Amino acid sequence: MTGTAEMSLGATVACMGAAVWLLGERDSTARRARLLLAGGGTAGSGPPLGRRWPAAWLRRARGRLRAEWWAPVAGLVLAVLGSSVLPLVLAAAGVPVLRRARLAGRARRDREVRADAVITLCGALAGEVRAGRQPGEALLRAARDGEGLADARATVLAAARFGGDVPEALATAARQPGAEGLRGLAACWRVAVDQGAGLAAGLDRLAAALRAERDQRSDLRAQLAGARATAVLLAGLPVLGLLIGTTLGADPLHVLLHTPAGLGCLLAGGALEALGVWWVLRIVRGAEEAV
Repeated sequence: MTGTAEMSLGATVACMGAAVWLLGERDSTARRARLLLAGGGTAGSGPPLGRRWPAAWLRRARGRLRAEWWAPVAGLVLAVLGSSVLPLVLAAAGVPVLRRARLAGRARRDREVRADAVITLCGALAGEVRAGRQPGEALLRAARDGEGLADARATVLAAARFGGDVPEALATAARQPGAEGLRGLAACWRVAVDQGAGLAAGLDRLAAALRAERDQRSDLRAQLAGARATAVLLAGLPVLGLLIGTTLGADPLHVLLHTPAGLGCLLAGGALEALGVWWVLRIVRGAEEAV
């Protein structure tokens, strides 16, 4: 095994060890917090302050450092190991792509939280109406704890409290991604208030329909999890190949970064891999949006 191979393998092991240590530190911190809140320990039972400040600094850095900024860190490591600035440049170019993926994931989670909050609101409102309360008072009580609809809760509650146009406020709030079910709630409200129909029965049917739609999306997402896992696995195979080549002493980083044939293979392989991952994710996203 050559010196470069030993250095590469050592850097890989060091990175894995650092990741394990950080995860272990996070678990130990969570356990310490649970013990303190449960009364199982005291504030002075932890390690001395001199040994706690590196872990606190790392936790703050982890919280401020977004996921996409780990790409330049990995690119810097590869640039040092391969004696080339190209990995750092490629990693920096990938930051916007990773940031967009992170924001898309957060938007999807927010959309799911709002959808669950709408279902919870419909069920709670139906229960309040059955308890004998008027629709306005029932909405005030049911929407008081709607965490997923915090952005629209103030407008809806103001309309219900001061005699405003509640259906219009609900329709406005339904423009947020994931809160489309509020349009059905607005329709039920108009029918119940204007024509005297049963609001609780309509809310029950609306909640059942929204719940069935959510379950259908969850089942489809579970069925597509295999395709996502396959795409991730195929995307990670080149990294595994580099590790195997380094272990065998072939020095693949030097071939890829310092020879014309290697640079051509690197560019062509990277483009094909990016195209393949994009195509698989496009198929998965299209299947999810079709529901």
